[in-house]
Amino acid sequence: MRDHTPNFKMLELSPESKQLVRDTVTQLLEKLASDGQLTLDARLEFWVEVPGVRHPRGTFRGGCLMPDSYLCLTDWFSAGSTTLVASDHYAGERNPLEEAWNDLLEELYYQIEIFTSQTSRSQGVTVELWAGTRGRQECEWLYAVDKKIELQ
Repeated sequence: MRDHTPNFKMLELSPESKQLVRDTVTQLLEKLASDGQLTLDARLEFWVEVPGVRHPRGTFRGGCLMPDSYLCLTDWFSAGSTTLVASDHYAGERNPLEEAWNDLLEELYYQIEIFTSQTSRSQGVTVELWAGTRGRQECEWLYAVDKKIELQ
């Protein structure tokens, strides 16, 4: 049996890039919640563009954009509130909301680092983030807020 796992070296995000991602995601999720759109199907999706690396965006039959990756927001936050509330999973924690944020961001940083591992530095790498709900898993947004950032 052959191992098809690609050989790559993880590029850890700089503290500045982590703060930029944190600030952007906070802004998106606070808007999502305040609009009453933090539903059971709400997701945080992202697309990473690395300079000089050809990486066409994936599509399904209907021509729908597919992200590099997505996270189901109800793994960390409760649905149905107009403010961000930690999910029941964090009920026993001393600071449930802080723990939920830390876990979400740790997972997001890790996934972004996987996609930026194709480069030796994050300068010029852009990350496009969306928060919202799609009509179907792979198709048009019913509701979305988005922002594109350049890592530092």
